[in-house]
Amino acid sequence: MRYSKPPLTFEQQAALLISRGLIANRAALVRSLQAVGYYRLCAYWHPFKNSDDTFKPGTTLEIVWDRYVLDRKLRLLVMDAIERVEIAVRAQLVSRLTLAHGPFAHLNPRALPDRYPGQLEEFIQRVRDDAGKSREVFVAHFKRKYDEFPDLPLWAASEIMTLGGLLTLFRMAGPKTHKELAKPLGLGGPVLDSWIFTLNYVRNMCAHHSRLLNRTLAIKPLIPYPKHDPSWHVGGTIDNSRVFAVLTLLAYLLDRVAPGSGWKGRVKQLFDEHPGVPDSIVGCPAGWRDHPLWR
Repeated sequence: MRYSKPPLTFEQQAALLISRGLIANRAALVRSLQAVGYYRLCAYWHPFKNSDDTFKPGTTLEIVWDRYVLDRKLRLLVMDAIERVEIAVRAQLVSRLTLAHGPFAHLNPRALPDRYPGQLEEFIQRVRDDAGKSREVFVAHFKRKYDEFPDLPLWAASEIMTLGGLLTLFRMAGPKTHKELAKPLGLGGPVLDSWIFTLNYVRNMCAHHSRLLNRTLAIKPLIPYPKHDPSWHVGGTIDNSRVFAVLTLLAYLLDRVAPGSGWKGRVKQLFDEHPGVPDSIVGCPAGWRDHPLWR
């Protein structure tokens, strides 16, 4: 089988879309295609297409572009929230591990009991590799002052870890540590573990500019049981397969780790700025703005 689709210029792409019924100023459409590319933009016009690749009546470039812009802004908001949560969880995890097991707790098998064979060794090597490549001033200072130590203390090493590295450290720390970290947040250990796993997945999507609109999550966060926190079930249980669940767990966590962030208000404002895009596009249920977790 041969792949027969030829590459098209931006002008040819615009002509093809207009011939299929997309209502657009040709020059504006060419500029949009030059800015983001045909294949990326097609994710936003896909809901407006018929089975024969023509567009549904009334589909305009402005409608499609509005969704693209909302999605881009939403990714930035989500990244901002994940950064705040990541830093807060990291600070608490590092504090608990080092106070219990010393500055090099991440090298200590007793501190990280929940691991598969070889995982700790792989993790340590990855941290050493990251330290070796790091250009951070604090890393260079430590190497100069403590050249007899081959490894950074955990509070320094954690600053050059990715969220994936933090997730590995968190999971190796085991259920007892998970429970201790989750309790001040009003969560159970398994729920917090699930949320960090989901946030790592979502962060990777956002870092690669992947679409959040109309997304079904491949890694779903646990929703707290009604007996543990009934607020998650007001008006029906939140669908954990949609991005709204991620927005809600971020809203919940930021209320506790960064209560002055105003993040929930910024999410609501974003949807207000794009009234032509239904908020159900990320799974928001009716009345979500008045939900206890969003007030």
